[in-house]
Amino acid sequence: MALELRHLRYLLAVAEHGSFTRAAEDLHISQPTLSQQIKQLERTVGVQLLDRTGRTVRLTDAGEAYTHHARHALRDLAAAERAVHDVRDLSRGHLRLGLTPTFTAYLVGPLVAELHARHPGVALAVREMPQDRIETGLLDDELDLGIAFAGPHPAGIEAAALFTETLSLVTAAPGAADPPEPLPVTALADRQLALLSGDFATRRHIDAYFALHHVSPRIAVEANSIQALTEIVRRTSLATVLPDAITHDHPHLTPLPLAPALPTRTVTLLRRTDAYRTAAARAFTRLARELVRSRGYAPA
Repeated sequence: MALELRHLRYLLAVAEHGSFTRAAEDLHISQPTLSQQIKQLERTVGVQLLDRTGRTVRLTDAGEAYTHHARHALRDLAAAERAVHDVRDLSRGHLRLGLTPTFTAYLVGPLVAELHARHPGVALAVREMPQDRIETGLLDDELDLGIAFAGPHPAGIEAAALFTETLSLVTAAPGAADPPEPLPVTALADRQLALLSGDFATRRHIDAYFALHHVSPRIAVEANSIQALTEIVRRTSLATVLPDAITHDHPHLTPLPLAPALPTRTVTLLRRTDAYRTAAARAFTRLARELVRSRGYAPA
C-alpha cells in the first residue's frame, strides 16, 4: 500500500489525543476507519507505532521516532504549498504574525493599517502571545514573523533589530512647552502608581529597575490590559510606566523621563532561519522599517 498524507495526519491526531475515539471525532471520520488506516500505516512501515494496551493510546519508541519526522514532513509540505501560491505582486497572500502584548498598544495598529492600505489582498492573522510562544510558533511553522525583544533566542530563530524602545513615567498632566527635567526615581517612593500586572514582561522590566534603585512605589492599581491602564491614568491622578511610543497616539498622556533612565530594550523582528520568505513577509518587513523611521523611534 502506498503511504498517503492522511496516514500521517491520522497518526499525529491519535498521538495528540491519546485516544482513537477523540481523534476520530476531531478528524470527522469513524473510529473503525481511523483504526483501519493506522493499521495500514503500520503494515506499510513494518513496525508497531502505537501501544493500544493501556487506558490511553501511546506511541511506541518507533512511533515517537516516526512522528518526529512526520511532523517535520507535514510542516515542510505546508511551506511548499505556500511557496507555490505565493503571489509576487501581492494581489493576494497571507501573513501570520505573532507579537508580545505591549506592541498591540502602539505598533500593530499603524502596521496593519499601512499593510492593508498598500496591499488589501493580503490576509493578516495577528496573534498576541508571550515571546517564548512566538519563538515556538516560528519553529513549528505556525507563524511567519514575530515582533518581540532582543534575545537570547533558541537555535533556528533569526532576529533583526527594528528600533530601541524607551520607557518613562506616564501621567495625564499636560506636557510643558520645553522638555521636562528628569524626575529622580526616589521621588516615586511616595507616589501611587498604576502598573501592568506581573504576567507582562514589561512589568518585570519595571520591577527590576525599581529593585536596582531600592525604590518601592505604592501600587494602587494593577491591570492586565494596556488599554485599561491608559484609561485609568487618563482619568485619575495615578501615574504609570510605559514605553514612550504609546503616548504618540494618546495626546492626553505625557511621558516624563526618570533619572536614572529606565534601561532601553531592542525591539526585533523574528523569523525562522530556514523559513521560506513569502512576498507578504518581505513586504511587511520593509513596511515595518519604514514605519519606525517615519515615527522617529530611536534606531537600534
